[in-house]
Amino acid sequence: MLLYEHPLSSYAQKVKIALREKGLAFTAELPVDFGTGRRDGPFAEANPRAEVPVLVDGAVTLFESTVILEYIEERWPEPPLLPSDPAARARARLTEDICDTQYEAVNWGYGEVLWFRRASGALAERLKARAARQTGELQAWLAERLGEAPWFGGSDFGWADAAAAPVVNRSIHYGLGPAAGSPLARWHARLRKRASVAETFAEFDAAAERMAAASEHYTTGGRRREYRDHRLEWMVRSGGVEVVLAGLRDGNIRFSWPHGD
Repeated sequence: MLLYEHPLSSYAQKVKIALREKGLAFTAELPVDFGTGRRDGPFAEANPRAEVPVLVDGAVTLFESTVILEYIEERWPEPPLLPSDPAARARARLTEDICDTQYEAVNWGYGEVLWFRRASGALAERLKARAARQTGELQAWLAERLGEAPWFGGSDFGWADAAAAPVVNRSIHYGLGPAAGSPLARWHARLRKRASVAETFAEFDAAAERMAAASEHYTTGGRRREYRDHRLEWMVRSGGVEVVLAGLRDGNIRFSWPHGD
């Protein structure tokens, strides 16, 4: 199998964790035209949105991380990532949805300031403070769902853990992690010892070290960061409208397909 991915993508990370939990062999590839908005080539043909991850399994090509996760679970049901109880399965999917939308947007917004320096001075501080407060709120929500159990599904690592792992780990990378010794912090410590997660996090760490040097590509127009749905909402309602307008003016942000031009 081929997985188009980027090691920093929370969506790609959860898919890699799932594949590794299932013991499935795959080749991870960073598309050469990732972030350029190109509309031709194998990557664009596989996903008109030009987003990662994309899974190519023989004649099957899939994009959208949740759809990919569902495909993996149904095609290779052992070991299961979803619990058997319908209510528990729904809770796992709900945790994933919050991590994929609200939580990912907060991390993304913080990264726009920290890594890509799209704001400075008072605006940068305001955006970072907003992200820090919301991170605490989201981690409290996750902590309540986790309780004192070792994993979000109870005694077994599963779907919700794979989804929450990348977003919580990125917060910790930003210095916005849960309180030391808290249940969520202990959960993260357990995560890091799990082979599927340790390998995925190591790839994240290596890519994060290179991000400062690569960030210029995303502010000079060589690469364009994607502003879509929950990300755009976060930036606008957090007071960063001028960041969006500057990106449109300078041509270093993009929106998703369909293009309409």
